[in-house]
Amino acid sequence: MSIEDASWRFSTIPALCERAALLYRDKPAIEDGVTLSFVELNVLRRKVAKSLIAMGLAKGERAMIWAPNSWRWFAAALGLVSIGGVLVPTSTRFKALEVEELARRSGARLMFSVGEFLGQYYPDQLSPATRAGLSRVVVFDRARGDDLAWDEFLALGEGVDDAALEARIAEVGPDDLCDMLFTSGTTGHPKGVMYGHQQCLRAIKAWIDRVGIREGDRVLVIPPFFHAFGYRSGALACLIEGATLIPQLTYDADDVLKRVERDRINVIPGPPAIFHGMLQHPEMARFDRSSLRLAITGGAVVPSELIRRMRSDLQFTGVCNGYGLTECGGYGAMCDSNDSNEVIANTAGKPFPGIELGVRGEDGRWLKPNEHGQIMLRGYIVMKGYFDDPKATAETIDGEGWLRTGDIGFVDDNGDLHVVDRVKDMYITGGFNCYPAEIERLMSAHPAIGQIAVIGVPDDRLGEVGKAFVVLRPGKSATEDELIAWARANVANYKAPRSITIMPSLPTSAQGKVLKTA
Repeated sequence: MSIEDASWRFSTIPALCERAALLYRDKPAIEDGVTLSFVELNVLRRKVAKSLIAMGLAKGERAMIWAPNSWRWFAAALGLVSIGGVLVPTSTRFKALEVEELARRSGARLMFSVGEFLGQYYPDQLSPATRAGLSRVVVFDRARGDDLAWDEFLALGEGVDDAALEARIAEVGPDDLCDMLFTSGTTGHPKGVMYGHQQCLRAIKAWIDRVGIREGDRVLVIPPFFHAFGYRSGALACLIEGATLIPQLTYDADDVLKRVERDRINVIPGPPAIFHGMLQHPEMARFDRSSLRLAITGGAVVPSELIRRMRSDLQFTGVCNGYGLTECGGYGAMCDSNDSNEVIANTAGKPFPGIELGVRGEDGRWLKPNEHGQIMLRGYIVMKGYFDDPKATAETIDGEGWLRTGDIGFVDDNGDLHVVDRVKDMYITGGFNCYPAEIERLMSAHPAIGQIAVIGVPDDRLGEVGKAFVVLRPGKSATEDELIAWARANVANYKAPRSITIMPSLPTSAQGKVLKTA
C-alpha cells in the first residue's frame, strides 16, 4: 500500500495496532517465551493503556523503559503511546548517574524496568534522586519491595471502561510526540530527540518498501529496543508488515546461530558488528542457515568484503545497507533490496521519496557530485527538535529546515550516497585528512582481517597518526608487522596505520557499534 494512498491509516501508533489486529488477526505477532497473535497483542496494549489511565498518566507525560528486548517491553511502549504518553527508551548499559540524568532531563514520572538481569535486580541501581522523581516503578518480572509487579499493574486498569480508553486514544493526533530517543552524548549532555506518530510510521513504511520485509517473515531483532534500529526497524516494522517479531535478549553469536536454525529466521536487521560476530564463529558452518533471506545493516561504514561474506558464507540472498541518525528517526538513505551488489557494498543508497539530501562544503556552498562535504537532510524524517533545548536545535537544523548531520560524504553520479566518516572521527596526519571508516574499509580487503577499528593517536612529528585494532578471521594468522607492511603496500602512505594491535574481540555498545573510546 502506498504511503500517499488515501486509505493509508497509519496516522498514529494506536491506529496501526488496530489495523494490524484486523489484517493479520491470529498470525503470530511476537514469539518470546510466549506467543502473542496480532489480536492478542492489541488486547494487551489496551490493557496497558487502561492501567496507565488508572495511574493518572496525562497526555504528553514521559515514561522510561529500562529493560532488554521482550514482549512486555513492546506491549508497555504500545500502551503508553496509545494514550498520548511519550516513550523514553533507556539503555540497559546505563548506570545510576546516567539514568538519573536521563530521568531529570526528560522529566519522566514513571518507569518500566526489568527485574533480575545480568546478575542484579535493576531497580536497586536507581539513585534516591531518581526514585524521588518517579511516581512508580513497574517491574516486568519478579518485583521487590514497593515496586509494582506487571500483573498488579495490569490489574489497575480493570476499573477503566472502553469508553474512557477510546476517549483518550481519540485525543492522540498524527503530529503528537510518540517518543524521545536520547543521543549518545559523546559531544556533551545527551539530548532528547522529539519524534511524532505519523512521521515515525511514514519513515518506517518507506524503509520497509526499500529493504523488502514481507508479511509472514520471521525477524530476529538483536539491536536493543532502546535504539531506533531495534524499536522502529525491528518491532514496529513487524507490526506494520505482518511479520513475526522475535526479540533477542543479549547478543551472542553462538546463540544467534542456534536461533537461526531452531526458529527458522528469515530476516536479521542490525549493525555490521552483529554479522562480523556470526562470521567469526569458529563453527559457523555446522549451523543450518538455509532459512536466511534478508540482512539489513547500517549504522557504520560497511566494508565490501563483509557484504560479500554475508552472501557467500551466511547465505543471505539479500543484503541491504543504509545510513541514518537518531535526529532523523534512525533513517536517511537506504539501498533497495534489488540494487546491485556493487551499489549495496559501496553506498548507502538514495534518500526516501519526499526527502532531500545534499552535501555542503565548509564555505556553505552546495557541492557537486563526487565532492566531499557534510551530509545535509531535509524533509518529514527530520526531528521536531531537541527536548527543552532550542539552542541545540537551532545549531543542528538551519533556518531552511536542513539538518546538519555531522557526517562527511558525497553523492555519486547515480545519486547514491557514500558516507566517508563522522566529522568528529577524522584525524589529520601531516596535513592530510584521514577518515577512519575509509581506512577500515580498505584494510578489510586483507584476507586475515575479520574486524578492524582505526583511531587517531598523538604523534610528535605528524600531529596524529593512525592506530588499528584488529580481530583476525578464524583459522587465519598474521603478525602486526605483516599487516602494517601490507597497509603500506596497498593504502596511501598517510592513511596506513603506524601501529596495529591484534585483539581477540573489539568492545561494542549494546547497539553493536564498536566503542572506539574503549
